[in-house]
Amino acid sequence: MNKTLKRIIKFTLFITILFISFIANEFYKTFFTVNTKFTSKTFSLYIKPNTDFNLLIIQLDSLLKSTHYFKIAAKKKGYDSRVKSGLFLIPKDINNNEIINILRSKSEPVTVIFNNHERLENLAGRVSKQIYLDSLTLVNAFYNYDFLTIKGFNPKNAISMYLPNSYQFFWDTSVKNFQDKMWESYNSFWNKERLDKAKNIGLSPIEVSTLASIVQRETFQKDERPRIAGVYLNRIKKRMRLQADPTVIYAIKDINGDFNTKIRRVLYKDLKIKSPYNTYRNMGLPPGPITMPDIDAIESVLNPEKHSYLYFVADPQNKGYHLFAKNLREHNRNKKKYIKWINRKKVFR
Repeated sequence: MNKTLKRIIKFTLFITILFISFIANEFYKTFFTVNTKFTSKTFSLYIKPNTDFNLLIIQLDSLLKSTHYFKIAAKKKGYDSRVKSGLFLIPKDINNNEIINILRSKSEPVTVIFNNHERLENLAGRVSKQIYLDSLTLVNAFYNYDFLTIKGFNPKNAISMYLPNSYQFFWDTSVKNFQDKMWESYNSFWNKERLDKAKNIGLSPIEVSTLASIVQRETFQKDERPRIAGVYLNRIKKRMRLQADPTVIYAIKDINGDFNTKIRRVLYKDLKIKSPYNTYRNMGLPPGPITMPDIDAIESVLNPEKHSYLYFVADPQNKGYHLFAKNLREHNRNKKKYIKWINRKKVFR
């Protein structure tokens, strides 16, 4: 073998080794070199539905050391044509291969929490801050005629379907999935035992929630709720008007169309307001809950304290609690104490 041929072979071998080394190095850089540049332990990446790959790259620009190598890795793994929406937790100091595996299959659930909202509009606003659903879409779904009809609700009582609690959802869940889960939770809550208890006090589940909403507004003291529930159930049995101040407050807000109004005192003139929610004028329960009752308030109605009380008024000496009476004479005596106290405090509205 002549020297020229040897040189050619050595040069070719050298070039081949260089090329293989370059390819191996690029492969390693593309898939296995750390490619995150944020300093926190993890980064919460929210990818909106219908986000295409180019938009995702723009979103990732501030998180990655090299979007160039990420794009190559994504195309090699077929992720560029199958971008998924959701919430993804990206740990720091990981490579493109690991990032793409997370983005492919590890969408994280979020905990959605809501409590005692007065209206479905308020509920929609609260939920829309926690998952990727705008409040208008939620409101339209909440009031959807077909949905309400099928489930046995109407616009006045539909809020009773949503039980205050914490729920797990994927961040990009659909409005249908959200309502389906709420309906499933509602039916799970209203098991045979609770349905039997509701039947024993002569109320439907919706009526229980409606009365519970009044109890909820009357007191935040959980240990007193069964006693207050017992008062209202006693009045219902005797065919007495409920005469619940919280329903009057709700009626004022409903008529004025302003649910941000703060009303600390119900005046005598308010008791004459013409509204289906005014239980001083109307017999029985209002057409629906005046707030979203929590589970404790519902349980208080289902498990009321057995007693003979028919009246109660705020106790000036024991903040948050009430004075109870079995007859009007006792009640008027308690009421005088309360009025004297509230006037002294100069609470006029």
